[in-house]
Amino acid sequence: MAAVHLHIVGNVERDRLASLELIDRPYLFVRCHRNRRGPYTGVDTFLRKLLIEAIWHRPELVEEYRLVLLHGMPELSEIIGEALPDLAASSDFAERTRFYGASMIRCMSQGIVTFIQRYTAGLRAAGRPPATVVFDGVHEAAATTQEFLALLIRWVPAEQLRVIVGSTGAIGEKLSTELDRHTVLRTVPSLAPAPAAPAVELVSRYLASDGTDDDPAALIAYEALDPDKRAAYHDRHADMIEAVATWSLRVGALAYHRERGSDPSGAGALALAHATQLCTEAGFSELVVELGYRGRAITDADRDEVTFRKLTIQISSALIPCGRIDEAIELLHDVRLRYCTPHVHMMTSYSLAMMHTRFLVPRDHEKAVEWQNSAIAIASILPDEQDRLMFTGFQDNAMALIQMHRGELERALTLVEGALHRADTRMDADAFLLHRSQLLYNRARLLSAMGRKNEAYQVFTMLSELDPHYTDYLSERAKISRKRGDLDLALADYDRAVRQGPPFPELFYNRGSARMEDGDLVGARADFDLVLDMEPDDVETRVIRAELELAEDRLTEASADIEAGLAMRPDDARLLCLRGALRLAEDRLGAAIEDFDRALAVDATYPAALANRAVALFRSGRATAAADDLSRALAVTGDDPDLLLNRGLAHAAAGNRLAALADFGRALELPDADTAELYYQRGACRLGTGDVEAALSDLELARSGANAERAEEIDALLAGSPVVAG
Repeated sequence: MAAVHLHIVGNVERDRLASLELIDRPYLFVRCHRNRRGPYTGVDTFLRKLLIEAIWHRPELVEEYRLVLLHGMPELSEIIGEALPDLAASSDFAERTRFYGASMIRCMSQGIVTFIQRYTAGLRAAGRPPATVVFDGVHEAAATTQEFLALLIRWVPAEQLRVIVGSTGAIGEKLSTELDRHTVLRTVPSLAPAPAAPAVELVSRYLASDGTDDDPAALIAYEALDPDKRAAYHDRHADMIEAVATWSLRVGALAYHRERGSDPSGAGALALAHATQLCTEAGFSELVVELGYRGRAITDADRDEVTFRKLTIQISSALIPCGRIDEAIELLHDVRLRYCTPHVHMMTSYSLAMMHTRFLVPRDHEKAVEWQNSAIAIASILPDEQDRLMFTGFQDNAMALIQMHRGELERALTLVEGALHRADTRMDADAFLLHRSQLLYNRARLLSAMGRKNEAYQVFTMLSELDPHYTDYLSERAKISRKRGDLDLALADYDRAVRQGPPFPELFYNRGSARMEDGDLVGARADFDLVLDMEPDDVETRVIRAELELAEDRLTEASADIEAGLAMRPDDARLLCLRGALRLAEDRLGAAIEDFDRALAVDATYPAALANRAVALFRSGRATAAADDLSRALAVTGDDPDLLLNRGLAHAAAGNRLAALADFGRALELPDADTAELYYQRGACRLGTGDVEAALSDLELARSGANAERAEEIDALLAGSPVVAG
């Protein structure tokens, strides 16, 4: 029987464990409740076991993925070595001006899954049977772990690694969808209650599990404890954990026990604030929201303004990638109502400005300026000089972003360069390096937008050397090289970014499109394949891969991509046009015209749909209608030699030889024209008008540039012309 992934649904762990008696041993059983070790609980246990073997057998593969393996699981450095240098991660939190979000975490999980897929594929090729891993308690797993598992079961076949997911069934939508697609569901019955254990044993087990034991008897025994005694138990567990606490334990178990100990509004609030900060630094947005709200609930807002407002602002920022913008704004106004301190009003004014210029729909850049003016005004009067310099630069940088959105590029550049000048002349040389890198980044982006490409290129080069694993700099530099027409240099930067940074789908898409432009269709397809392995719902990549497949006459694959794209975006003009082109290639002219009609109903000026419909109409015998479509396309694109050639053919077929000759003549004046074909068609047209001398001249020019088949057609044309023959 072929190996399959399983989803075991049962009310409690004991029921799910009983069903594993039917599973062949050995298997690894890991618990995924986020209370234990935060965002990757369970995943970390599995990787620890896998990496102990992989570091010996495939050290080069481990090294390739070290950056992603350690993000959110820094304890794995005990096995694979320290994390790669990163300017943001090494900066003091008070100086942080760059934070990561949900897309970065998904990217890291993609990288981990890619590592697992490649490593287990190697084991399978060597004849090793697939290992089995059971991820249990997934209904209580962090969103990060649920997303990781969704990627794992979709991407890694059970023949390489058999995955069993255990839950109550109450899981997130994305994971649930992938489980439905890629696992066999097994619902298990509830067992008879286990023999009652002494209350002290149940309580001990419950506390040792960091509150994750789902035995109802254990929870009842725990809740029956005297509150003071229960708090003392949590204090003891917290003290034991703190003595050995790693990053993950601080985010998970330590925060859980301190929160329930004898000093919740003191030690508990501080533990949750620290856990929230750690998750903010790493970009675990959903967990920031959960931990932050728990921290707010037990923090005395009057006695501890600093902790309360920091938690609030961090929650607000994390709510944005979670799609909860209205809630984020409400929190900002809440903290503004509570406090009148400068820092609160400066940072909340900044945050509200960013909401208006980046996230709210519709955007309101004028309202953003209003809020940001308040932030700048407050920053300018902060009492500490270094704070004043740093925050004035930070707020000027934010205003520069707003001005860039307003189209005021010169004004934006002046703000950024002013902040850089103050930092370079009035701050310590090694202070606020991350802040300075952000100013330089925005300076480079502005220079590029203003057409000052050489200066922008130099700044991106400086930044890529300062912070080599933040690969946005290399991607931006590659864009400049592409605009210069230097594809080799652009591809070198894309390749370096792939080696040194996380596997962003956008990076592979951009490299694929550059490879396609460079004529490397095999490399381009490999990149587009990888993007769609990571993100099957990425319509943009479906479109460009379908275009590539059509160009390679791979109609079956093109059809699959087009239909998958249309299932997500049924009114996408590009996809409708591509399906029309596919049907045109299959000589289904009526169906093709219908698709082009639908595409043009969405976008009446879409040149590709007009040009392709013209071809279909021409082949259907409707030359005048074809010429009309090509005229509409040329009105959008401007002079294009291929469109002029085709319109000339349509005019000639409709009997309008003078218009045809005009089109052929204009096309011959343009770069990249198919001159041999144009001379041939103009010569044939001139024969039809009786202009024999000019026709012969054109046809001889066509013969010198044409392939052998066309040369034979020229001979036949001349031999068949009564004017020439006479």
